[in-house]
Amino acid sequence: MILTKREHACLVVEHEGASLVIDPGSYTAPFSAEHLAAIVVTHEHADHITREHLDRLLGAAEGAVHLFAPAGVAAAHPDYDWTVVDAGDVRAAGPFALAFSGGRHATIHRSIPVIDNVGVFVNETLYYPGDSFTVPERSVDVLAVPSSAPWLKIGEVMDYVDAVRPRRSFPTHERINSEIGQKMANARIQHVTELHGGTFVALEAGDSLDLD
Repeated sequence: MILTKREHACLVVEHEGASLVIDPGSYTAPFSAEHLAAIVVTHEHADHITREHLDRLLGAAEGAVHLFAPAGVAAAHPDYDWTVVDAGDVRAAGPFALAFSGGRHATIHRSIPVIDNVGVFVNETLYYPGDSFTVPERSVDVLAVPSSAPWLKIGEVMDYVDAVRPRRSFPTHERINSEIGQKMANARIQHVTELHGGTFVALEAGDSLDLD
C-alpha cells in the first residue's frame, strides 16, 4: 500500500490498483484519485468534507464508489448514498478492509455541541482517528497524528502517541499551525514515537509513504 498525504486532514491510500480517499475537506487543494473504490469521511466539519471534493471525485470515478461516514455526515449531506458506520463496524471496499472506532468528536468547548466522529483502520495497518484521541484496540503500524486543532494541545497529542505506541507515525491536521508551530509539533510527536522504538516521518502535502 502507498499512502499519499494531501493538505491538512486528507489522505489517499493506493492498493492493488485501487484508491481510498479519507476526509477531502476545505483546506485541501483539488486532486485526483485513480480507480477510486471508496471515500471515508470521519465527521461533518468542512475541513474534512466539501461537496466540491465529493462531486469532483465521484464525477471522475470509473465505477461505483462506496461512501462511508457516521450518521452526522449523512444527515448533513443527505443527497449522497452513504453507508453509515459507527464504532465497531467493519466494512470492505475493493482491496480495502475498513474497521471503524470512536464515535464522538473531541470536545472543543462546553458551549459547542459534540458531533459524531469515527476513526478508521485501513487493512490493519494505517489508523486515522479523525478529530479524536481514540486509542484503537489493536496495535498500530502507522498512526496519522492530529498536530493542530482548536480541540487539542501538544501535551495531549504526546499523550496520545504514548498511549498508541505506533511503529511509525506522521502528522496530519496541520494547516492551523504556522511553519514554526508545525516544526515544534513534529519534534514533539517524533520524541514520543521514538521513546517506544518507533519511527516518525514528517510527511507534507504530496509526500508518499510505503505502508508495506
